[in-house]
Amino acid sequence: MEVVIAAGAELARIAADAVERLLRARPTAVLGLATGSSPLAVYDELAQRHTRDGLSFARARAFMLDEYVGLPAAHPQRYRNVIETEFASRVDLPPGAVLGPDGLAQDLVAACTAYERAIADAGGVDLQLLGIGTDGHVAFNEPGSSLASRTRIKTLTRQTREDNARFFDDDVAQVPTHCLTQGLATIMSARHLVLLAQGRGKAEAVHQLVEGPVSALWPATVLQHHPHVTVLVDDAAASRLQLGDYYRETYAAKPAWQGL
Repeated sequence: MEVVIAAGAELARIAADAVERLLRARPTAVLGLATGSSPLAVYDELAQRHTRDGLSFARARAFMLDEYVGLPAAHPQRYRNVIETEFASRVDLPPGAVLGPDGLAQDLVAACTAYERAIADAGGVDLQLLGIGTDGHVAFNEPGSSLASRTRIKTLTRQTREDNARFFDDDVAQVPTHCLTQGLATIMSARHLVLLAQGRGKAEAVHQLVEGPVSALWPATVLQHHPHVTVLVDDAAASRLQLGDYYRETYAAKPAWQGL
């Protein structure tokens, strides 16, 4: 696991660099897209590179991490719509290139199985963007989630719903109680994981992720078992890291050619 501590704008640039290197080397790459606040600056940076530098997504495909259950198809906070607004519509991803779990399916269990199959049929995800919740969840894998879980239905914790209420006019009652989410084992199948976290509110979760014991109480800690994880955090999110100075030193000494 590589930990990079830098200012927020620099974190977005580093994450976008990783995506761009992948697409330049493999235009048919499969990307994993996250929602929430953490990846927004990355999507801005990638959209700028598409417009300014001709970075193309025309042959790429993408899979979403999760989706709310029951939100109407046109709801602005339905994650498929969020990804379309914040990213897909701003680059040249072709129609149908972005897939997400179907939170409006009549048979949600079958929809989860189909989504797992679609990811496998695509050859798996090459680079997965991630955020982390204040309670250590990744995607919607809440505390207590099986570390071997696959795409499934989950009940959202009160904490997650309160954290996400800011997207629903600060009204937690509007936040759905259920979701479909890639499981932890599904996420771990991606070849490169890039996780972003900013702000002091994420400091304990980041500390557990990087330096704590692997435990279902902090689901993100399973990432310690992945061979290629990049954790991008600002100073506030890094404030609980016991080895923060070491992470800064190792990144500063890293050869420019090495990449993430």
